[in-house]
Amino acid sequence: MLEVVDLTLDYPEFLASYTLSVPAGALCGVIGPSGGGKTTLLHAIAGFAEPINGTLRFAGEDLIGLRPAERPLSMLFQDHNLFPHLSAAENVGLGIHPSLRLTAGERAGVAAALGRVGLAGLGDRRPAELSGGQRQRVALARALLRKRPLVLLDEPFGGLDPGLRKEMVALVDSLRRDEGLTVLVSIHTPEEIGDAADLMAFVAEGRILDVAPPADMFRAGRDPLIDRYLGR
Repeated sequence: MLEVVDLTLDYPEFLASYTLSVPAGALCGVIGPSGGGKTTLLHAIAGFAEPINGTLRFAGEDLIGLRPAERPLSMLFQDHNLFPHLSAAENVGLGIHPSLRLTAGERAGVAAALGRVGLAGLGDRRPAELSGGQRQRVALARALLRKRPLVLLDEPFGGLDPGLRKEMVALVDSLRRDEGLTVLVSIHTPEEIGDAADLMAFVAEGRILDVAPPADMFRAGRDPLIDRYLGR
């Protein structure tokens, strides 16, 4: 289980404090207005933002004080963080060794990871030769290859057509079930992840104001802020 209790971050213009529990193997959609603190929450869990107090545990392990690379997680950023001069396979291989000095077995693992996300045979292409959806799949393959049980996705489907966003949600859901991953996804289009998510966390004003299954979260009249966010 991911346990976040009163995890507080203090910025000059923003005070954020989060409490959230996500069961192991669950997919939790993180929704809310722009600037409300969704990315800050993911950065705090990943170790890219330093809390001033609170509790952060995953599978019983205290994560506070651990460097990002030491935490049992992978994070996909909004811009995918692909190196343009490297091929898709090399970008994925960075998840194993930054030096890219891979064994034959590790190279086979890279090819298998690309195959899992529907990119078999495209390992030699550079990011500029791939579509936006394919670049996202490369980043997802790299995260899977790292074999970390917690995956954080920060607005991973932005800029994609609705049909492709739906395909990517289905892919993430399938992979997390196959691999037993716990996944947090911040997303601007909550209706597109509602069928896959076990939980939805509504974040606004630097707080997690509500956590519920999608059917309950989307029910009209649950909260005025949520109704306004969903356009009701």
